[in-house]
Parts: sequence; C-alpha cells; structure tokens
Amino acid sequence: MVRQQRGRRPARTAVAVVAVAGIMAGAAGCGGGAEAGDRNTDPTQAVHEAADRLVREGTSQVRTSMEMASGGTRVTIHGEGVYDYRAGRGELTVRLPRDAAGDREHRPITELLAPGALFMKNRGAGVPADKWVRIDTASLQDGNLATGGATDPLTAAELLRGARDVTYVGRGEVLGVATRHYRGTVDLRAAAKAASPGRRATLEAAAKGFGKERVPFDVYLDDEGLVHEIRHRFGFTSGAAGRKRGGGDGDTVVASTTLLYGFGKAVRVRLPEKGDIYAGKVADK
Repeated sequence: MVRQQRGRRPARTAVAVVAVAGIMAGAAGCGGGAEAGDRNTDPTQAVHEAADRLVREGTSQVRTSMEMASGGTRVTIHGEGVYDYRAGRGELTVRLPRDAAGDREHRPITELLAPGALFMKNRGAGVPADKWVRIDTASLQDGNLATGGATDPLTAAELLRGARDVTYVGRGEVLGVATRHYRGTVDLRAAAKAASPGRRATLEAAAKGFGKERVPFDVYLDDEGLVHEIRHRFGFTSGAAGRKRGGGDGDTVVASTTLLYGFGKAVRVRLPEKGDIYAGKVADK
C-alpha cells in the first residue's frame, strides 16, 4: 500500500468513548527561563504555524502511542507508519495489546488516514479479510482524535492552530534532535475555525463532542519550527446522563503521543477502491 523511495534530502528526524473502548475491548514543568536565542521567538506563533511547516516539509515517518485510563484500567495502543502532509494521507499499522490474561495476540490493524475518512483493515467481526471498513470522521463525536487508536498526525498539528496560553518550557531532545518544548491548551472551537478545509469538519465534530473545549498539549519543535513530538490529553465524559448524575468531565482520559521523524522521504499512500470497501454491518470484536 505504501512505497518509499530515497528522497532528495537526507532524513531527519459518548460515541468516541465507545469507539475507543471497542478497540480496547477487542484487545481485551512549566515555566523556566528561555535561552537567549529563544527570547525572540513568539511561542504562540511558533505553535500556530506547526501544521503549515509540516505541509511544506512534505512527508515523514510516524510513531504513535495512545493510552486510555478508565475505572482503574490502563491500556496502550501503538502505531507506526508514514504520512504525506501535502496529500493529507497516511498509513499506520496499529498494534493492540494482549487480552487481560496476556495469552492472546491480535492481528495488527492497518489504517489509512485521509481528509474526512478513516479506512481500517482487520477491524470488526464479520468483515472479510480482503475488505476495508470506511468511517466518515466527521460522524464521530471525537472527530477521530482517538477513535482509531491513533491521532492523525496532521490533525494533531492542526489542533495547534487553536493553541492558547502557550509557554516556552525549555530546550529538549527528541530522537536525538534538539528541540524547543512548548506547553499550553487547545481551544477546540478556535482550532476548528482556523483549520484547513480538509480538517475543519472533523475538528468541528470534536469541538461539539468533547466534554471540555480545552485540551492540554505539549509540542517539541526544532529550530526550523518542524514538529518532532506532539502530546495531547483528551478527556471524555460518560455522556449527558452521567453529568446529570453529578459525574465530572474526563471520566475517561486518553493520552495521545505522536512522534515524527525521517522527514523528506518519498511516500505514496493509495486509498482503497470502491469495490474493496465493506458495505455490510460491522460488529466489534
């Protein structure tokens, strides 16, 4: 599905809750002084421009980690793949954890990410092995920020367009690359309003669906403003019924980490043909 070639430049380095839980069930400081060279960098502007900088860069390799904590249970899903930021497409291999007993392996889920759509293979009971399941991301209450078990890398960067209260934490390092560490919160409605056309509908869905409109984030940018790591902390409620019973926001917490590296390699992500998409009913497995 994805072909990589040597590039011209060297490589550098409660619907949403149900959907995330379905995957899980299927698997069973702030502050600090800035260095002199950083004092002229506006933290908010640097973070707001992160998505555009990725698009200019073109492509990268990706590693994702998504940890869900709910009711004393903590489960982590890992993903790895590639992304074409100009086309807005990516491919990830998402690996589910073992069952609670630890004695069952699960087939990896292949995910194709595209503007407005998520395609999954090996996901859902009764789906033929050669078929893909297609999901309209704007129909998901979280806009697919967590549903697929991995946050779309470009969407993760687009969220930063709504960054507020941004502070410069200090120098850091990600996979051997020197970075600047910024921290703040994302205003989901502002992010949706400022998003590129291909991401706007999904972020609008997320802005309506989350219990809180503010999402804490940490981002690590290199000296050219290129993202190397993004962390978001999403909080889901148990729904309106839960709030009426006095339940607070963030009953389920999802910590999403996206690592980007190997920039500039040629990547091609091909989406499934219409005949390869499963048209029947999909059940959780």
